[in-house]
Amino acid sequence: MDPISGIDPAAAPSGTGCVECLQQDGWWFHLRRCAECGHIGCCDSSPSQHASAHEQASGHPVVRSFEPGEDWFYSYPEQAMFAGPDLAPPQAHPDSQPVPGPAGRVPQNWMSLLH
Repeated sequence: MDPISGIDPAAAPSGTGCVECLQQDGWWFHLRRCAECGHIGCCDSSPSQHASAHEQASGHPVVRSFEPGEDWFYSYPEQAMFAGPDLAPPQAHPDSQPVPGPAGRVPQNWMSLLH
């Protein structure tokens, strides 16, 4: 397979949760993995939308779902989902990690706070 711009299959994930939410005592709905550098950020439905903020700040155009059982990629510039190559493990956050997460930080009214 030819290399796809914005994807580095060797880049490992930055962790198991949204980098910024963990630093700021925040929470997330779903997680996205930058396909270029491995940054884990929260999705656009999450209150802080850190994956999109990472794309804006870094110019890294592609994310992959970091949810168990999901392997789709999304191009911000093209606003389209697509299939892509295997990335460095792990492919998703641990199955034991709750959604939304992280455990202990999600408010009871979390559904009303989604975008």
